[in-house]
Amino acid sequence: MNMKELIKHTVQQITKEIENCFQCPAGIGKRRKGLTPSARQTIHQITDDMIAIIFPGCHGPEIPPERLEEYLNEKLYSVMSTLHEQVRRAFEYQCNFERCDKCNDCDKRAENAVKQLLESLPSIIKTLRQDIIAAYEGDPAARSTMEVVMSYPCIYAIAVYRIAHVLYEAGVPLIPRVMTEHAHSKTGIDIHPGAKIGSGFFIDHGTGVVIGETCVIGNNVKIYQGVTLGALSFEKDANGNPIKGIKRHPNVGDNVVIYAGATILGGDTTIGSNSEIGGNVWLIHSVPPNSKVYNRQPRPLIKQKK
Repeated sequence: MNMKELIKHTVQQITKEIENCFQCPAGIGKRRKGLTPSARQTIHQITDDMIAIIFPGCHGPEIPPERLEEYLNEKLYSVMSTLHEQVRRAFEYQCNFERCDKCNDCDKRAENAVKQLLESLPSIIKTLRQDIIAAYEGDPAARSTMEVVMSYPCIYAIAVYRIAHVLYEAGVPLIPRVMTEHAHSKTGIDIHPGAKIGSGFFIDHGTGVVIGETCVIGNNVKIYQGVTLGALSFEKDANGNPIKGIKRHPNVGDNVVIYAGATILGGDTTIGSNSEIGGNVWLIHSVPPNSKVYNRQPRPLIKQKK
């Protein structure tokens, strides 16, 4: 077999394996419905376009003030049209995956989800304004709110989360996770779109932060790098598979500060409002409001050089 024949044979094998892989058990293979692997790039572009719409001129191209309304109108129409197509395909894929033959309304569900996002944009922007102010007021190194918007990774990650959360709440499969994982790859901040996060949210530095799907976080919460709000364990069904859709991650009240490296786990764990959680603390139990939780001061060994 020469090189040309070998390549052709290999491509045929790869194509078959790709179809089998993504069918799982009935998806985008021979039925040609649902998302394709290349949709990931499209969703990434939609995500960045949405950020450019929310922060025009700070992210994306520079927009003259007199063209702002025209730009937003054109950009929104283009992005939402593309998003509608991807959301429809995502619903189709999930229907195929779950062998759903009841609804037959993927296009209508996609239209409703995109409308829901459009209607939510003003409130998303209003909430992000409070997040930006929280970052500016919470970080003495910040010289302006513009610096926060243009350079702080947490603002990008939180903005993407707030967009993805609306789609998640509308029942859109796949796409919200692709959006937040795109932000994760760019910022090191991993926020599941299912988490519920109040306004005035600030993640200082950000790298290594993990916020799980069933977290509920109140208003004016500040967390530092390396914080994990995760699951303590996974309940399993009779076949040993993890049970999905149950409360697995902690609740955090209003006005809480969680310092670097803290790990808080479990769906029954609640951090009461106005509490401080110190660095590197490990918590699997609830904490009442107005608490301070710290590890004991370690005793370092200090030796003089000879």
